[in-house]
Amino acid sequence: MTTESTGASYASAGVDIEAGDRAVELMKEWVKKARRPEVLGGIGGFAGLFDASALKRYERPLLASATDGVGTKVDLARKLGVYDTIGHDLVGMVVDDIVVCGAEPLFMTDYICVGKVHPERVAAIVKGIAEGCVLAGCALVGGETAEHPGLLGEDDFDVAGAGTGVVEADRVLGADRIRTGDAVIAMASSGLHSNGYSLVRHVLLDRAGMALEQHVDELGRTLGEELLEPTRIYSLDCLALIRTAETHAFSHVTGGGLANNLARVVPDGLHAVVDRSTWTPSPVFDLVGRAGRVERLELEKTLNMGVGMIAVVPQDSVDAALTLLADRGVDSWVAGEITERGEHTTGAELVGDYAA
Repeated sequence: MTTESTGASYASAGVDIEAGDRAVELMKEWVKKARRPEVLGGIGGFAGLFDASALKRYERPLLASATDGVGTKVDLARKLGVYDTIGHDLVGMVVDDIVVCGAEPLFMTDYICVGKVHPERVAAIVKGIAEGCVLAGCALVGGETAEHPGLLGEDDFDVAGAGTGVVEADRVLGADRIRTGDAVIAMASSGLHSNGYSLVRHVLLDRAGMALEQHVDELGRTLGEELLEPTRIYSLDCLALIRTAETHAFSHVTGGGLANNLARVVPDGLHAVVDRSTWTPSPVFDLVGRAGRVERLELEKTLNMGVGMIAVVPQDSVDAALTLLADRGVDSWVAGEITERGEHTTGAELVGDYAA
């Protein structure tokens, strides 16, 4: 008696090529929405094409690039079965790093890694990325979906992205433009954004035992809805600010908190002083602090505390800057100033207490 053995296949190893093809078909309509005139062709090629001839109008074009992910926030999206907001987070983390130097984001690519391709789920993630690109004014020119059975569980996934922008060489923003007396303008965050979620998950879910579906009165919605609030995308606001008012520098407040990120653009010899009393962090920050008995300094070096982007402008540009941002629906305020650095001061510090 003999038995026939079935030869191994990619499918038997856990990779479903047909599901991947189905995901590509589902995402096409969303990718089409995230185009710019410079984009050539559609998805499905081996590389995205972007017509760089528009850069001829620059005297000396500098390309700016950035890459990032969303971190452990993706685990909350998986648990809640909500996949179309994570893309906003991904785009915001990339393009708002690019715009810090004054560059206009041109295009992005994405990488989605899954344990098993669920076509509708992958398409929802790409939908969010495409929507984020529209909000950022950049194009989504391509990406990759990789299925990793055996390394990731069937419902596990992660996302990453990379972007490219352009800025005229003599218009690059940064530390060399900042002067004593400049104002520090804070732009409100939409919440936690995409940083510090390892701490947030540990405190609220593990230690406090809260449920994502639990309604939290002080938040005015469920915990899950609050934690999945998408990262605000500031790139078009920042570009509009550059065109409207003299701007010396930006700082994207991500991992490390406000003071550490602001210090990255403060030149040697100067010091940024930010007054906590100029704003009240949204309730989620207090919730994390109370639930985990997290000290204020630990919160501030982990979370954005309600400020997602900083602009440093000369004093005579403050009114124009605040008016422009208000007109664009961005809550902003003067949060501090640039001073001479003292003997015991560092690049940036927070002083005072938060407003009640």
